[in-house]
Amino acid sequence: MSTTAAPATAAPTAVRAVTVRTVLRSEWIKIRSIRSCFGSLVAVLVAALAISLAVFPSIGQPEAATGEIDRLFWLYYPMNFVQIAAIAFGATAASSEFLNGALRNSLAAVPRRNLLFGAKAGIVGAAALVVGVVAGFVMFFTANAFLGPYAVGIGEPGALRSCFGAGLYLALITLFSMGLTFLLRSAVAVLSLLIPFILIVSFVIGGVSEGAATWLPDRAGQQILFQEPMGTLGAWTGIGVTALWTAAALLAGWWSLRRRDA
Repeated sequence: MSTTAAPATAAPTAVRAVTVRTVLRSEWIKIRSIRSCFGSLVAVLVAALAISLAVFPSIGQPEAATGEIDRLFWLYYPMNFVQIAAIAFGATAASSEFLNGALRNSLAAVPRRNLLFGAKAGIVGAAALVVGVVAGFVMFFTANAFLGPYAVGIGEPGALRSCFGAGLYLALITLFSMGLTFLLRSAVAVLSLLIPFILIVSFVIGGVSEGAATWLPDRAGQQILFQEPMGTLGAWTGIGVTALWTAAALLAGWWSLRRRDA
């Protein structure tokens, strides 16, 4: 009597668990692979060096010699342009999720929206912080190379704080932009709002009421670049105000991702 063996049941294919590490890695891959996003990040460094080399050889010493501006803050004049690149980085990093149904693919891979948003914010913020600190040192040393007797030594009060503070400020303004982009779902809309606000509206408000302007996200955060912070906010309280603006924007972006369809 012969018996026929039952066909073996195929073992189920192992499914890799979605972990924080794998999601963080995937978000870093997104930043590197999206040309506009990675280009904006690199532009932070390019702008820091290029604007310093364009400005300080010609007018660096004459402006410092007037004594009308904080010498340390003057070194960070390129920040006016560097922060635009940081804003663009945050906006493009977020808006890439809303192009060609990319968000649906992201949520299919990472169904936990909290994890997806937190990982993106963590990677974007960390990348902006590292590049921002490097940009801070680039602005500091490049400007000083052309200031002669008006140069600020790295050991002077506030100098080292300002280099690292530049990176912290750029990281916060990047995340601020990212949060708003998740809320509005458009990089164009965010860039159209933030760039004129920082370059024009902030100065207009400052001309009308300097006290009110101190609490704006850009003015408050840039107090950390001064040797002697101006107004009512100090260096760290100012960056704290910017952190609160950033937290509000990220909460708004998180709420939008949680409540709205992909």
